[in-house]
Amino acid sequence: MEPAKSTHEMLHGYYFEDLREGMRDVYTKTITDADVMSFAGISGDTNPIHLNHEFASETMFEGRVAHGMLTASLISTVIGTKLPGPGCVYVGQNLRFKAPVKVGDTVTATCTVTRLIAEKRFIEMDTVCSVGGEVVLDGQATILVPSKVKAN
Repeated sequence: MEPAKSTHEMLHGYYFEDLREGMRDVYTKTITDADVMSFAGISGDTNPIHLNHEFASETMFEGRVAHGMLTASLISTVIGTKLPGPGCVYVGQNLRFKAPVKVGDTVTATCTVTRLIAEKRFIEMDTVCSVGGEVVLDGQATILVPSKVKAN
């Protein structure tokens, strides 16, 4: 019988030594009106393109769109909860917004390990958000991942 895991062990994500190039994980969420309204309140971004149907319908998007950073936050969900998961630290992220996300769209955030940098315990990841197979956002992230080996 294996010993019971401590709370720390149960909450911990992958260690650097457990990661390999090509590892991938996803998170999928349907964006709701409540999500957009809450994000506006939390972020302070009250641009009417996100909140006002009449205003937004006169724009190139012909209607309200979700905040780009709301969509990007789904990448953080993958990184912080799945791969590499709890215990990692976001070091950097670049983003390219390719297409709008509207209320009711189902967004899939996919993160793929592309490079391991052992001397720094960093990983680099491709980060992509898509709706119905269309890429709406892409970029790259750099993540610091805990090691099983304690530093001296």
